[in-house]
Amino acid sequence: MSYLEYSVKSVPTGFRKILYLNWPLVLLLISVASVGFLMLYSVAGGSFSPWAAAQMKRFVMGMGLMFVIAMVPIWFWRNVSGVLYAGSLVLLVLVEMMGTVQMGAQRWIDLGFMRLQPSELMKITLVMFLASYYDWLPLNKTSRPLWILLPIVIILIPTFLVLRQPDLGTSLLLLMGGASVMFMAGLHWGYFAAVFAMGAGLITAVFQSRGTEWQLLKDYQYRRIDTFLDPATDPLGAGYHITQSKIALGSGGWTGRGFMQGTQSRLNFLPEKHTDFIFTTLAEEFGFVGAFSLLSLYALVIAFCLWSALSNKDRFSALMTVGIASTFFLFFAVNMSMVMGMAPVVGVPLPMVSYGGSAMLVLLVAFGMVQSAHVHRPR
Repeated sequence: MSYLEYSVKSVPTGFRKILYLNWPLVLLLISVASVGFLMLYSVAGGSFSPWAAAQMKRFVMGMGLMFVIAMVPIWFWRNVSGVLYAGSLVLLVLVEMMGTVQMGAQRWIDLGFMRLQPSELMKITLVMFLASYYDWLPLNKTSRPLWILLPIVIILIPTFLVLRQPDLGTSLLLLMGGASVMFMAGLHWGYFAAVFAMGAGLITAVFQSRGTEWQLLKDYQYRRIDTFLDPATDPLGAGYHITQSKIALGSGGWTGRGFMQGTQSRLNFLPEKHTDFIFTTLAEEFGFVGAFSLLSLYALVIAFCLWSALSNKDRFSALMTVGIASTFFLFFAVNMSMVMGMAPVVGVPLPMVSYGGSAMLVLLVAFGMVQSAHVHRPR
């Protein structure tokens, strides 16, 4: 036994768990969040109030939760995944009954000290419950039709509830996050090919139903599709957001205008500059270099999660880690595509950077689960 191995094994269990943490991942999360603090300070005109200070407090709280969750054995989280999923469903139903309405959507529950968005919590508990299901299910039954029905129901129930709020962006993330766990669990590719074919048919039906009695989407959602296809059709109305976003992105150039020198955000041309469109502020002030740097940090977060999953011999831990990494990837991929005009504007925040309490805390809780799987993996 080497001196290092002896030293680690001689440390009390609690301290040994701290040594086993995925520390590069911790540093990367701090780096990404620091970018967010910097940009929130900028969009507030050089002030920590009202956004940066509140975001810092939530981040510290979230990091504390992450470390606490990481110390809890992974088998505990596997055993309670069903309860957590059921609890998230109950919260989604409560949103339907007594949720707070803002900007035409009913998505939040007012807790007094903060507003909780249960759909954010569902993104994580859904991944955990599916990972637990496939950990229990024998590998030879993964692709059998009878055993596919339950995970489909598990995914579709919360997706339907979130779509009713309405929140098209989050419902799509739930679908894609759940599908990623099913794919990594070994589901045959033929099922996904069939889903893609059905999706193509659904898209056709969505366009055909417009203006009819059986219209499938809300009018504002159709306007978002029109804006995505041709923002110039309504540059001062529905196309305003994406038009100003593209102006900000293009004006940044290679190195940007400089910190706190972005005209689009400083002069309030850019809507939702502290939430959904904060990436455009970053690109305007720090240019391609700044945008690529943030994207590199995100890519490293994904890489360290995948490395942890591939080195983990526990099936639940590996599937849960990959599912959370996939959800995190979908977060920033959809947001960046949205603000660059490559996808419709669906209201998905930039993870760890956009202002928002529920999204920040839930993501750090999710990474606490990843750390728990990493700390307690078989050695």
